[in-house]
Amino acid sequence: MKLSIVIPVYNEEESLPRLLERIDAVTQANGYTTEIVLIDDGSTDTSWQVITELRQKYPGVIGIRFRRNFGKAAALQTGFEHVSGDFVMTMDADLQDDPAEIPRFLEKMAEGFDVVSGWKKIRHDPWHKVGPSRVFNKMVSGLTGVSLHDHNCGMKCYRAEVLKEVHLYGELHRFIPVLAASRGFRVSEIVVTHHAREFGVSKYGFSRFLKGFLDLLSVKFVTSFGQRPNHFLGGFGVVLFGLGVGFVLLAWLFSLFCMAGCLGNALWPMWLCGRVEILGFLAMILGGQGLGCGLVAELVTRSHQNPTASNCSIREILEKVE
Repeated sequence: MKLSIVIPVYNEEESLPRLLERIDAVTQANGYTTEIVLIDDGSTDTSWQVITELRQKYPGVIGIRFRRNFGKAAALQTGFEHVSGDFVMTMDADLQDDPAEIPRFLEKMAEGFDVVSGWKKIRHDPWHKVGPSRVFNKMVSGLTGVSLHDHNCGMKCYRAEVLKEVHLYGELHRFIPVLAASRGFRVSEIVVTHHAREFGVSKYGFSRFLKGFLDLLSVKFVTSFGQRPNHFLGGFGVVLFGLGVGFVLLAWLFSLFCMAGCLGNALWPMWLCGRVEILGFLAMILGGQGLGCGLVAELVTRSHQNPTASNCSIREILEKVE
């Protein structure tokens, strides 16, 4: 068995030496054949210099340097493209994830799971991060049907074949288990130890929850209608078009009723019929547009099944020291 560990790095010059020391101790004690992929996501400190030095000390280290900060999803995707292990671990570089948990992840994988996600049951983060995160996790579990307590946990383990079928962009890294489950892979979780931050500051603010919600909507659409967008857009269009036809017919019948003199000489019934007809025609137009968008989306989906464009720019790669 060969284990690959992918670690995005952004201004973590102080924590990197201690992190790799702990990883090396665990892998040596358990006899794992290990490679570590460190992706410098546009750090402005000396993180790249530290990675270069650590590569000399630990032969299994691969260093990848971005030209600027492209985000965690891009860093992970790039790391996944450079691994060769049978199992792939991901973890953060800030020492809040504990490398001592690695054997427990692999033991859970041995039960037949394809993805194992960490659950920071006891967190050492400020309340304004913990509270919204718990609400977000419940939303993700409820909307996607993939019940995990901690979708945001950076410590996860995957079989290599999972990462060949899941392509990341934007900020979809927290939804890899959801994307994997939509492909039929088995997903589970284990409780992991979470440490308080020792160095630096958190890279995430409140804005990540808004972005996370928008990404959640994207993931729900992609996993449910990614290969059949017309079922969503076209269905929405058909419903609107049907309502529009109904409004127009209702207004027409009501106007006949009014012209028959059943309501006397009152003007408001005819005024109301005009407004209902306008609403009906508007719904029919929007419905037709929705159906048309659905058909166009079907054509785009069929024409771009395997996008290969990279979502980052690599400045430098340091291969493993043999």
